[in-house]
Parts: sequence; structure tokens; C-alpha cells
Amino acid sequence: MSILWTIVVGLVAGVLAKLLHPGRENMGMIATTLLGVGGSLLATFLGRLVGFYKEGDSAGFAMGVFGAVLLLVIYGMIKGKAKPA
Repeated sequence: MSILWTIVVGLVAGVLAKLLHPGRENMGMIATTLLGVGGSLLATFLGRLVGFYKEGDSAGFAMGVFGAVLLLVIYGMIKGKAKPA
């Protein structure tokens, strides 16, 4: 059940991140979900690194959205540097 819940929260977090950071990234539903799940994982990792979360704790929804926005910014920077073919 926790994997399913992570995917659902990741989907919502990814959609909110796209609304908060609009851009030219043409991402489908699966990429948006992966972005949200990745953002949650990134926020959890960074939170544990600085001591916000203990081992076994995970980031909340708001931090998942923050992590997804951070991933969008990084993705935009990488995509912006790539030359189109």
C-alpha cells in the first residue's frame, strides 16, 4: 500500500510542481508522476542529510512538491544547455 500511496502522492506533487514552475517541458503523465516521486525521494534525502528527518521518516507532501520543483529547475538547466539536433 505504501508504494501505491507514494505513486499517488508523487502524481499530485508532480502536477503541482508543473503548475508552480511552468515551462516548456513537454512531460506526459508518467514523466510527471516520476518527477513527483523523485522529488519526494530527493526531499527525503536532503532532509535526512541536514537532520530534519530521522532514519525511517520521509518527507511530507509540501517538501515533495519542493523537491519536484527543484528537479524541474535542474531538468530545465540541463535541457537548456543541450543543443537540438
